[in-house]
Amino acid sequence: MLKTFAIMTALALSLQAEAQTPYTPGPHPDWERRAPESLGLDPEKLQAAIDFAIENETAFPPELAEVADVRDLSLTVPLTWAREPFSSPIGPFEPRAAANGLIVKNGFIVAEWGETGEVDMTFSISKTFLSSTAGLAFDQGKLNPDEAVIETIDPPTPDFALAHNAPITWDQMLRQTSGWIGTLWGKPWWADRPRGEEPWSDLAAGPPVPGEAYEYNDVRVNALALALTHLWNRPLPDVLKEGVMDPIGASDTWHWEGYENSVIDLGGEDVTVVSGGGHWGGGMFISAEDLARLGLLGLRRGEWDGERILSKAWIARATTPTGPEPG
Repeated sequence: MLKTFAIMTALALSLQAEAQTPYTPGPHPDWERRAPESLGLDPEKLQAAIDFAIENETAFPPELAEVADVRDLSLTVPLTWAREPFSSPIGPFEPRAAANGLIVKNGFIVAEWGETGEVDMTFSISKTFLSSTAGLAFDQGKLNPDEAVIETIDPPTPDFALAHNAPITWDQMLRQTSGWIGTLWGKPWWADRPRGEEPWSDLAAGPPVPGEAYEYNDVRVNALALALTHLWNRPLPDVLKEGVMDPIGASDTWHWEGYENSVIDLGGEDVTVVSGGGHWGGGMFISAEDLARLGLLGLRRGEWDGERILSKAWIARATTPTGPEPG
């Protein structure tokens, strides 16, 4: 939750073009620090930004599991949680660390605060890692974004083969415009962040036409994670480690979790399907330092120290807005 700042600052503070041969940090923990003024940044303004981040730390208490389980409305929690049925946690939680982060300029760390090596839940940043596993599949010719999911793989659950879901493409799943319907890991699509005043409002309204409406819905994101697990025929954390995290020199402290009931049989082996967020627990647990490496990879359009990690074609698709959600 707190680590969004690491990625956003790495991107937003790249105010000048990278050098022809930009500095790239070595494998963890190798990362060169530079004084901000040496790279054209005002130290006082930088400190003001850091102070602002610390002063505006989330109101959620450190014991996130208690918030998720009790849904105590005296706490500052999203109002939608209070009216979500099927909201009980099914994945792991960990107490969060205090606010921490770092700022990267031209590849160098120019500022940091707090314990940036602490491993935290990151909630929806997990979706970035899910997208990266799809990008690796795209680059290897395993995935055609414009093809229907069930034209690529056998339906992972009967819901995927429903007449409504059958035409849904990988692109629509990735852009959260799929309108996928079904129940996954005990969570029905209509119960996640209902848009109306009543918990069943989405069910009453009926499913949107695939590709025509954007909705931030973790059931559908988790359906994508399940489909990608079948596409790769292996656990997604293994795919991510081999294809992205090891090449960019990340530490070995991160871990990507699923749910207690998201275990499937894959070629005779029990495999946990990871989640695309921490809405019900699980998701990506990672440090600000490792997240900043991912931010730098994105800033450099998928290239790391001269090596192509994700193709330019994939980065272009991943950063192009869609009609239903131009933002």
